[in-house]
Amino acid sequence: MTTSRTTTRPFGRTLCAMITPFTEDGALDLDGARKLAAWLVAEGCDGLVLNGTTGESPTTTDAEKTELVTAVREAVGDRVSLVAGVGSADTRHTVELALAAEQAGADGVLVVTPYYSRPPQQAVEAHFRAVADASGLPVMLYDIPGRTGTRIEPDTIIRLAAHPRIVAVKDCSYDFLGTQKVLAHTDLAYYAGCDEHVLALYAVGAAGCVSTVANAVPGRIAAILDAFDAGGTARAAELQLRATPLIEAMMGAGLPGTVTAKALLARLGLPAGPVRAPLLPADQEAADGLLARHEALTTA
Repeated sequence: MTTSRTTTRPFGRTLCAMITPFTEDGALDLDGARKLAAWLVAEGCDGLVLNGTTGESPTTTDAEKTELVTAVREAVGDRVSLVAGVGSADTRHTVELALAAEQAGADGVLVVTPYYSRPPQQAVEAHFRAVADASGLPVMLYDIPGRTGTRIEPDTIIRLAAHPRIVAVKDCSYDFLGTQKVLAHTDLAYYAGCDEHVLALYAVGAAGCVSTVANAVPGRIAAILDAFDAGGTARAAELQLRATPLIEAMMGAGLPGTVTAKALLARLGLPAGPVRAPLLPADQEAADGLLARHEALTTA
């Protein structure tokens, strides 16, 4: 038995929120980025999100962001979608980043809610419309109020869905009811931005996920969605639950996902490098625990 899904997937289904590799002295490691991107695609990702939170966008320069998109595009060609994070607290700067991402070869842009200034919903809506109007790239809204301090309210998202270039949402709202409301009233492609919600959101009509945990186990995240698509809902649930200990270790143990992902990738011999301040690296105990959870999952 197979399921029939009519969900639009403008950027693919299994997207990785890719870390940004750095050299040991903290410089951008473009060769490492090419190698990591190629590995992620070979292991099951059909889309990559660059310059997002996991990619340490707050501490990379505009030039580094552009260089990263260009390098990864060279590595993966047209085989997968590249979505470039362009969000900032400044609408004008966000527009500039979106135009640069378009020139660098991105297929879409990820735009987070302006942070710190806590704009009201009318201003949030105007911000997203300004970015969507500025370039020809499709836009993925990024709703993560736990980091930005401001929610994109469901009614705001529903209004924004009328814009021809606003096509998707990365959902880290932790408001499952609000998410279902938008899914019921729009054709927006929803992507689970929290790894513990990959299957739950997919089961009610999401397009897929933007996964941090996929940095380390891209095939395991893709397999959850594969099982569901094949009609194996019990198998999909089993795979999600098997991944839960690693998800918890990477995303729920008190360290940012960037830190845990880089620590684990380093232990696996994949390009990563250090994090940039103000982040600090995981200590040996945390890294050992991550590797143990990874081995438990991948050898099961």
